Amino acid sequence: MVIRIPMSRTGHQKLRDELGRLERKDRIEVMKAIEVARGHGDLKENAEYHAAKERQGLIEGRILELKDKLSRAEVIDCTKVSSERVVFGTVVSLLDLDTDEEITYQLLGPEESDVKNGSISVLSPLGKSLIGKEVGDEVLAQTPGGKREFEVMGISASDVS
Repeated sequence: MVIRIPMSRTGHQKLRDELGRLERKDRIEVMKAIEVARGHGDLKENAEYHAAKERQGLIEGRILELKDKLSRAEVIDCTKVSSERVVFGTVVSLLDLDTDEEITYQLLGPEESDVKNGSISVLSPLGKSLIGKEVGDEVLAQTPGGKREFEVMGISASDVS
């Protein structure tokens, strides 16, 4: 059974762009670097050659990873999700009941989450505990820093797909 990966249109496009860059630009550059390094002689003691081969391995590994994720992607248009309940793609305003601080997150896929930029994964402890909640609901989440309690203050659809 294939495990689908939820992803916004924007996140899907970013991964496709990265894959294209790796296949069309980075892969070719590293092959040229390996060719140049081979021309320097003894490969056993050739640091340029070993560095280029290591970079080639990283590029090829990332290409395989991206192809896998893109093939399993379930692309969701975040501008068309319902804002009655917290679902993938919604923007959620929360009140931290311990600190009275209001924070806002968009729930996105694991590849797109970036707490510093206001997005969390739907698969994170907080993301999982928010799914299905409505405005006014209280949420208890087991985070890496311990248990935290929040109140859902607002839910809106994203303006980015």
